[in-house]
Amino acid sequence: MMYGYMAIWKSLRPCQEKASTVAGFAILILSMMSQRPKSIRKQPVQRKPKFTPITLSEHDGVRYLHFGTEWVQGAMRVRKPNWIELEYAQQMMAWMLFIDQPRHIVQLGLGTGALTKFCYQEYPASWVTAVELNPAVIDVCRSMFSLPPNDDKLSVLQMDALLFVQDLENRRSVDAMQIDLYDATARGPVLDSPEFYQACAACLSKDGIATINLFGDHPSFQKNIPAICSAFDHVLVLPEVHEGNRVVIAFKSEPDFDFADLYQRAAVIRDITKLPAKSWVDGIKSALI
Repeated sequence: MMYGYMAIWKSLRPCQEKASTVAGFAILILSMMSQRPKSIRKQPVQRKPKFTPITLSEHDGVRYLHFGTEWVQGAMRVRKPNWIELEYAQQMMAWMLFIDQPRHIVQLGLGTGALTKFCYQEYPASWVTAVELNPAVIDVCRSMFSLPPNDDKLSVLQMDALLFVQDLENRRSVDAMQIDLYDATARGPVLDSPEFYQACAACLSKDGIATINLFGDHPSFQKNIPAICSAFDHVLVLPEVHEGNRVVIAFKSEPDFDFADLYQRAAVIRDITKLPAKSWVDGIKSALI
């Protein structure tokens, strides 16, 4: 959930065309793999990370989560525990411009639970799932960041996000996926391969959308963008916020950018949730110019 990144990235549509030859080859390979007997298929490998100590800080009424460093992994305004405090995290909700009533919302990487709590509050008819590998993060979210207990609409899973997206039971079951997977090292997302993003896309419904937090001013940005483009039909990057966070909006299917409609939707989102949705539309528009 780190924040600390770069400037406006224009439309990334061309990267899809550049990847067409590679994608065709990948389809051929996948076709060949599908013909192998199930008994010799590779099984997902469980990662064995080393967790750093969790630390907290507070300033001006805002509580921050850290993984033993100065990097901020999430934040909560103590008097408004269900509000999304950080601007990049607000941008992660940009899928709201395109999806009215998601059936299933998934968060990969819990942080302080800001997005999970917000979705749980604002979409009471939706099923909300959060996936977090570190059990201590889940514990501190419940004790210090007002994360509610699991119920029939909220499921916080202590598991590897890679295993979650590789699970065939999750295929085509998610309408909105928010991906924010960082550790204490600030070296980019801990899962960033084309195969990972392709598995994320496979979990999305036909018109599903993923939002992804990246660092623009970091070598990992140039690695992640082609990997994301290989998996999604259309990819946009919003303008930089904080110290370099760049939120990617990745569409499973080509979207309809009707800006009159998007600005109307943004006004409704602003009225209901107070989120600055007009700035999201402005960012999308600038990325398409």
